[in-house]
Amino acid sequence: MSIPVLTFFNNKGGVGKTSLVYHLSSMFAELGVRVLAVDLDPQANLTAAFLDEDRLAKLWDDEQSVSTIFDSVKPLLDVGDFAPVDYQTINHSLALVPGDLGLSRFEDQLSATWTEVMGEKNKPRPFRILTSFWRSAQEAAMRFQANLIVIDVGPNLGAINRAALLGSNYVVVPLSADLFSLQGLRNLGPSLRDWRKGWNTRRDSWAEPIFGLPKGDMNPVGYIAMRHGVRLTRPVKAYTRWLDQIPQEFRTSVLGQENLENEQLPGIDNDPYCLSMLKNYNSLMPLAQEVRKPIFLLRPADGAIGSHANAVQKAYADFKMLAQEIARQIGLSLPETHQ
Repeated sequence: MSIPVLTFFNNKGGVGKTSLVYHLSSMFAELGVRVLAVDLDPQANLTAAFLDEDRLAKLWDDEQSVSTIFDSVKPLLDVGDFAPVDYQTINHSLALVPGDLGLSRFEDQLSATWTEVMGEKNKPRPFRILTSFWRSAQEAAMRFQANLIVIDVGPNLGAINRAALLGSNYVVVPLSADLFSLQGLRNLGPSLRDWRKGWNTRRDSWAEPIFGLPKGDMNPVGYIAMRHGVRLTRPVKAYTRWLDQIPQEFRTSVLGQENLENEQLPGIDNDPYCLSMLKNYNSLMPLAQEVRKPIFLLRPADGAIGSHANAVQKAYADFKMLAQEIARQIGLSLPETHQ
């Protein structure tokens, strides 16, 4: 039985996606869930959030080990299969499959493979390549005894992200209050549906696959709206204008619902698809980056005193509530003390 995969995805950058993955992976671990975080963004920003430069340099310079996700799938550029990856243990409940700037070299292979898979010959190798991220993550998660795999991807609709999403059971969409996030939804939703439809058709036509294949659910769980601080040069009205459009746009573009013009949809504050409206906690970020901790685990010794200490407590409550809501939506059991 495969381990559930939760991916955070928006093809519009700058919405706080990687920070969300970092903090929610850490919060799930805090709540007793064993989590494997996988960095599938060739920029490797999630990896840089978890690991300091010395540790990163050692990983990337070690040619003898399988230290990153690219090291794991690189044999598929030749004639092999994925190699089990040496995940990095962050703490007793959290491990990381590091990213790699070299991952972009796998993009062309994945793009060509999609065309082959969409043919009707059901050759094993194209399926092997296209599912390599999922199979590598599943193998590592089983070794770590993880309950959940959380994936970070880059802000695009390219072949790497398509392969990542094929192996995803659930998708959460981070958004900011601007026109570009709305446009991102309009691109993201149809892409997810096209990828799901194509994958389901080809997977179902292979009556007896010789290795495990992901279901390609890509089930949209909901969205997280990032409430960035209101600047004096930009009135509140400019934010609410875009926030007010998100509930309908999410339903239309991502869920594929039609004829909603005459329906009375809930506002974003009451939208069941809005998992949370998070502030960005900018004042805590420099402290957290300095000590390489999630903002909600900062302590007075880290400089979180006075108003910062109150903000840390609020951040802990916010991320705990969000993690509990996502767990509820995807049917993930939390230890009783954390439900």
